[in-house]
Amino acid sequence: MLFNSPYFIFLFLPTSIIVYFALNKLYASLGKIWLVVASLFFYAYWNTDYLFLIIISIIINFFIGQWLHSFDSYEIEKNNKNRKIITLFHRNNVKKIILIVGIIFNIALLAYYKYFDFIILNINHLFNSDLPTLNLLLPLAISFFTFQQVAYLVDSYKTETQEYSFLNYCLFVTFFPQLIAGPIVHHKEMMPQFSDANNSILNINNIAKGLFIFSLGLFKKIVIADNFSIWVDQGFNSTHILIPLDAWATSLSYTFQLYYDFSAYTDMAIGAALMFNIVLPKNFNSPYKALNIQDFWRRWHMTLSRWLKDYVYITLGGNRKGNGRMYLNLLLTFIIGGLWHGAAWTFILWGMLHGIAIIIHRLWQKIGYRLPTLLSWLITFLFINITWVFFRASDLSSAMKIISSMFAFHRISVEQIHTSALTLLFILIFGGIAFIAKNSLEIADKKTSYTLMDSVFIAITLFLSIILSISSSASEFLYFNF
Repeated sequence: MLFNSPYFIFLFLPTSIIVYFALNKLYASLGKIWLVVASLFFYAYWNTDYLFLIIISIIINFFIGQWLHSFDSYEIEKNNKNRKIITLFHRNNVKKIILIVGIIFNIALLAYYKYFDFIILNINHLFNSDLPTLNLLLPLAISFFTFQQVAYLVDSYKTETQEYSFLNYCLFVTFFPQLIAGPIVHHKEMMPQFSDANNSILNINNIAKGLFIFSLGLFKKIVIADNFSIWVDQGFNSTHILIPLDAWATSLSYTFQLYYDFSAYTDMAIGAALMFNIVLPKNFNSPYKALNIQDFWRRWHMTLSRWLKDYVYITLGGNRKGNGRMYLNLLLTFIIGGLWHGAAWTFILWGMLHGIAIIIHRLWQKIGYRLPTLLSWLITFLFINITWVFFRASDLSSAMKIISSMFAFHRISVEQIHTSALTLLFILIFGGIAFIAKNSLEIADKKTSYTLMDSVFIAITLFLSIILSISSSASEFLYFNF
């Protein structure tokens, strides 16, 4: 079920809210049970085949996490009774083995469904073999709920998790506003909210604010991102005939399609969650305003950046083992981040390029010379725009054709231009908004009350969603593919 479909907007979401708060008046756990069931229905709406997969993943991870947590408690209790069962050294090693087994379980599950065929295809290419692929359908949200649960296991190992209700844990993993494409949330930032009795009471202000943020996201998706997608598809399907203006229009169209599509999903997730009195972490903060590549990654998919830093970069050693090792750790972290997005060399190269850019930025900082602000922004944006081509292209060859066309100025010919004036107008208007305007959360946070004009905007946006869904089916969000 898509956030931008009338079924979700006018049936699933309001029904979920009404029943949730009605059941909370009877008994708080009933509301949570309902929300877990509703979230699993939301997940299974696309494909019931993988419902069993997410349920098994939840059960196994919960009990491994509980085991990690109770392991310390049990041994401390025994030691306090002067009955040492095992030495501290042995206990810590057993605990570490439990953690490693839990991580291997999660990564193996992700690798099997997402990367198995990619590995087989590369083996066949490398050794000229003919091993069969499985042609597995990628389970929805597996990248997100895998990373989320790996973080839970690591936090349990570090004794940073405090609350161990199985019902709350199920809600932590399955909560439908963030289940499919994030934000990737921490156990410690969600559990207190699920346990807070005040959050079980209907809050009209949160409903209004949540609906406003949700509507801003819906507008971005159906009016902006989906229109950019038309020109993106045309350009990436015609790489062999693109001249520079067409190639730049294609790359910029995708740059802004991805921006507004992901921004839309983030707004709608945060808005929907807020209607249940749950505050999700900020995941998108005007990334195209970034003045350097490090600033970009502090603004783009912020919870993924946080996860990669906390659970990959620091685990690899961070900056604790000298500059050379730090640069290697940065590069590996971004390659893993690229591979997380998809099983393709285009994603690996995209991640590697961003890792190299981060290293160059770190080295540049050591020089101590600061570029003019406008030049710094322009270099950053152009780099992001060019590397997004690898992110979108079906293969490396197609990506290189577009990039080479972008700089083949000798091929400029007015007669061969395929880019429409509407495309250029869209790029100028919505590019300008992305560069200059406040983002959705900045707008919503400044509001203390909601006016008639806000209500009119919400009503028009919801009406547009109905009209557009009648003329064509609601389109998926781009991050659903990851």
